[in-house]
Amino acid sequence: MRLEGSCRCGAVTFNCDAYAPVPYLRCYCSICRKTDGGGGYAINLGARADSLEVRGAENISVYNATIDGQPSPADRRFCRRCGTALWVSDPRWPELIHPFASAIDTPLPTPPQTVHMMLADKPAWVRADIRDGDETNDGYPDLSLRDWHDKHDLLG
Repeated sequence: MRLEGSCRCGAVTFNCDAYAPVPYLRCYCSICRKTDGGGGYAINLGARADSLEVRGAENISVYNATIDGQPSPADRRFCRRCGTALWVSDPRWPELIHPFASAIDTPLPTPPQTVHMMLADKPAWVRADIRDGDETNDGYPDLSLRDWHDKHDLLG
């Protein structure tokens, strides 16, 4: 699925081919919450890095979180003008990028269920909207982004 995305101010636009375009996974970890999750969580999609096309790249900054006292190699790209979180990439998996669903302008498919992860990191003020059929995880779920899409016959 071809995804079109942008920042709030329009300084950055991008597109990419998503192999995992369903916004099903809500992450409540402090990194996702604080860099993208206005609702207390963030949602990443899966796309092919070699398909990424960017306009306005000069307006992009990169943030690398610290995890357990060590800098993470994952690059979280955001618009330096308006602060919109755009996508995450990691040199350990150079073939992938993970656009934030919140930056995507293309209509996305409705997930058949929601998977909530890192609930142990959720602050008390966040009310997780857990519904019948949803999966909850204090840490990471058993299935990867790719495996979940495959299980539900949704791989692009």
